[in-house]
Amino acid sequence: MLMLSRAASSLYWLGRYVERADFVARLVEATVRLDALSARPAGEAAWDSALAVTYASDAFKATGMPINQANVARFLTIDRDQKASIVRCLESARNNARAVRTALTREAWTAINRAWLVFHNRAGPGGTMATLGLVEAIKAETRGFEGAVFRMMRNEATWFIRLGAAVERADNTARLVDVKYHLLLPEGEPVGGVVDRDQWTTILQTVSAVTAYRWLYSEGLKPGLVIDLLLARPELPRSLAACVEETVEMLGLLGKRTGLQGEADRMARARSARLQRTRSHEVIVSGLHQYLQAFIRENALLDAAIKRQFRFL
Repeated sequence: MLMLSRAASSLYWLGRYVERADFVARLVEATVRLDALSARPAGEAAWDSALAVTYASDAFKATGMPINQANVARFLTIDRDQKASIVRCLESARNNARAVRTALTREAWTAINRAWLVFHNRAGPGGTMATLGLVEAIKAETRGFEGAVFRMMRNEATWFIRLGAAVERADNTARLVDVKYHLLLPEGEPVGGVVDRDQWTTILQTVSAVTAYRWLYSEGLKPGLVIDLLLARPELPRSLAACVEETVEMLGLLGKRTGLQGEADRMARARSARLQRTRSHEVIVSGLHQYLQAFIRENALLDAAIKRQFRFL
């Protein structure tokens, strides 16, 4: 049966918002740990980069608060006035889940509701350990939701959720790598130095790729190999290659079931074909920042094409 456009839109955005909440939680966790490194605290630069990755720098600047762990962690976790915060993402996810409650299993709905309830009666993220506990609780619930989705019946509901998550995940990874490579290293700090290595390690932690890096590369930590992992290795679920593949797969399944195929499918397949021909070392030489900015723009265009193709309301 053809799913109603409003329900399809809610499922797609449910996938996007849960993925976004999980990403911001991982970003806050990794930044807390980077800031707390005893060898060389990252301080303001680390939290400034977290704001840049979430496109929240201007909104935070408007608050007039100094950039530090207490202020930025609160801004990105519990500030209900900020659309980049985890609590706002979870509120949006919960509202979309409520709109399609009958399309979800009890386990999927419960995971969303529990994640939202983590913030009940909480006035702030607390100190370092409390903040880490907060984001760990969010990660546990978003993992629970992801597991519940994979155990749902294979139908349009599952595929729209996974499509939204794949589109969001691709955007998050591209922005994370772009900010690190183009903006993050403080002036005067050497490439390959302590701060540089700590920041690349933080990126791997943010996308749960520390172990994957060790499995796939025999060399020590090298920025070029981290970029290769996050761009071109489909084995890593949060790589651009994996996200692009999953987008094509979900669109294909939805097209066969609904009969709605067109612009989004063509864009997704063309992007996948280009990425398969892409070599990360060539991208670095020719301009990684330009490549990632183009990818982010194309991802936004694909998002718009998906909405048109499935007639989201």
